[in-house]
Amino acid sequence: MFVTTVTPRFGDIDGLGHVNNTVLPGWFELARNPIFRMFEPDLDLSPEKWGLIMARIDFDFLGEIFFDGDVEIRTYVKRLGNKSFTLHHEAWQRGELKTKGDAVLVGYDFVNKRSKTLADDIKETLAEHLIPEEKNE
Repeated sequence: MFVTTVTPRFGDIDGLGHVNNTVLPGWFELARNPIFRMFEPDLDLSPEKWGLIMARIDFDFLGEIFFDGDVEIRTYVKRLGNKSFTLHHEAWQRGELKTKGDAVLVGYDFVNKRSKTLADDIKETLAEHLIPEEKNE
């Protein structure tokens, strides 16, 4: 599991006093940086080096997140395939799960515009962070 702590900004808050639902995708993306560094340690986004593309994201909003407390983003590997993997994100505030969601990432060759197999060493590293089976339901 990877953990990223986010402090809500004033501009993240909507008219009802909670973190706006459009903010969570950005926080979950920020929490993917340690995963991205497995593929490209310098986060070089040149098409010759960058090897991932986002295929899908989804979220379940379970409770309001408020301005007055840090939010812990927990990231797990939920599924690992040959060319793609699914990350599971959770946003926790004050010990309560507030939002959860998944992101599917695909190994991708931007020069030739096609999916590619994930490297064995990266798959081994990702496998170390696989979510427990009972949590994967």
